[in-house]
Amino acid sequence: MKLEESLKKCPVIKRGEYNYFVHPITDGIPLVEPSLLREVACRILKIVDFSDVDKIVTAEAMGIHLATTLSLYTDIPFVIIRKRSYGLEGEIPVFQKTGYSKGQLYVNGIKEGDKVVIVDDVISTGGTMIAIIEALKRAGAEIKDIVCVIERGKGREIVEKKTGYKIKTLVKIDVVDGKVVIK
Repeated sequence: MKLEESLKKCPVIKRGEYNYFVHPITDGIPLVEPSLLREVACRILKIVDFSDVDKIVTAEAMGIHLATTLSLYTDIPFVIIRKRSYGLEGEIPVFQKTGYSKGQLYVNGIKEGDKVVIVDDVISTGGTMIAIIEALKRAGAEIKDIVCVIERGKGREIVEKKTGYKIKTLVKIDVVDGKVVIK
């Protein structure tokens, strides 16, 4: 499959002590091929039931292309959790901490009772996903499903244990000796 083959070839760079893999789905670099994006979206559509969903939710920035593609396939609108505040009524601030960064995110456009699917590019430490889940719960949304394209590290297990929500992924990887390895 294109996703697994492209992961095996992607470069790995150091961000402090963190071995960061650079990939079109997670970074938009070097080029996001339509066939790869289509494959990822079709694989998500096979494992997530979108039939009773009001909104697709994703975090800025690398979930946007995934949410856009899924929105086009399903006709379900999407909400982007942004990195800056707009000060809109009902805006929910979210503090997120990952293995290589931390900062504030902001949720707009979610109402109490909204049925949502969370879509993200990668889960590694789980910090961003926990923050998103907590914010959506505060807004009164019903989380129907969560899917991340790439799983790395223990983040999925951490999120599931802390929140009780199951997370679906398409591929599990690790970085060994400067290379991405499919598990």
